[in-house]
Amino acid sequence: MPGVEDCVFCKIASGKLPGDIVYQDENVVAFKDIHPKAPVHILIIPRKHITSLVEITDEDLPLVAQMIRVANTIARQQGTGNAYKLVINTGGDAGQVVMHLHMHLLAGKKISTPV
Repeated sequence: MPGVEDCVFCKIASGKLPGDIVYQDENVVAFKDIHPKAPVHILIIPRKHITSLVEITDEDLPLVAQMIRVANTIARQQGTGNAYKLVINTGGDAGQVVMHLHMHLLAGKKISTPV
């Protein structure tokens, strides 16, 4: 399993790899998914390397709440209105491919099935 130094999302957040960034602040970065599953498919990540929801601590809860607030901001900016889906896959067996906590914001069409 890759560590922080090998994490593709950490590299995007730090600017070491390119990403189509739509939002960033000191704690959170959001960028377009390179394999979109909907017309709007944005990944929202913490700058802090957290492997998955299983790894969050009480100290991380405000950061997760900030990620949700960022999702609301991005949804408004993307013109999705009040219709979007947030998905967090936790662990490889649940579909998590990159082992860095991230939310998928999906919108732009009726989304009735899981990612």
